[in-house]
Amino acid sequence: MGEYGLHSLILACDFRVNDPERMWAWLKTQKAGLESIGAHHVVIYRSIWEPGRILTTIGIRSPGSIREVLRSPAIFEWFDISGVDDIPPVFGGEVVEKIDLDGPSSERHVAGVIVGAMAAVDDVQALMDKVHDGLDRFREAGVRKVWVYRALDDGQEVMILQEIDDERSARQWIDHPDASAEWMSRAGLGAYPTLFVGKLAHIMTVDDEE
Repeated sequence: MGEYGLHSLILACDFRVNDPERMWAWLKTQKAGLESIGAHHVVIYRSIWEPGRILTTIGIRSPGSIREVLRSPAIFEWFDISGVDDIPPVFGGEVVEKIDLDGPSSERHVAGVIVGAMAAVDDVQALMDKVHDGLDRFREAGVRKVWVYRALDDGQEVMILQEIDDERSARQWIDHPDASAEWMSRAGLGAYPTLFVGKLAHIMTVDDEE
């Protein structure tokens, strides 16, 4: 998940597009607009199980910027370009904790499989206590990283990204999750999307020339 995840605020959306590459080409023309709202990185993960499904994350410099984005007409243009009929939920949140189970050397690994979940939990601190208690089991399951974000507008809504060694390990973890990963069973309930399983497709640094 790399250096682009070191910042603490995130805007994320899990949705389906008609042509992911066309959307990415359009996003690359929007650097000035993205920079003006405090964006510093844009990352796209592409599902390995569901054609056309992507998870897009935008690193944001301040909470005010996230709220500005959510009110901006530009977000409607983004979804129009993406070819979606209905605007999907957009998650705006701040980091709770980023846990790197492999240590600094993990940056040298080939990017693994990303499992993303958005869900409501009863108590974020209790969730983090369970995660810390289960870290050895996470590691045994092939989980390299666990990143937890809390929504700015709802203290019980979270987005959790896990990087896992490979597709086989990801499938086993999803089919037989540990009790410390309770959020995986809550993904897909209500308005939340089902678990996202994908791989890194694109990264753009907004404030640097390519």
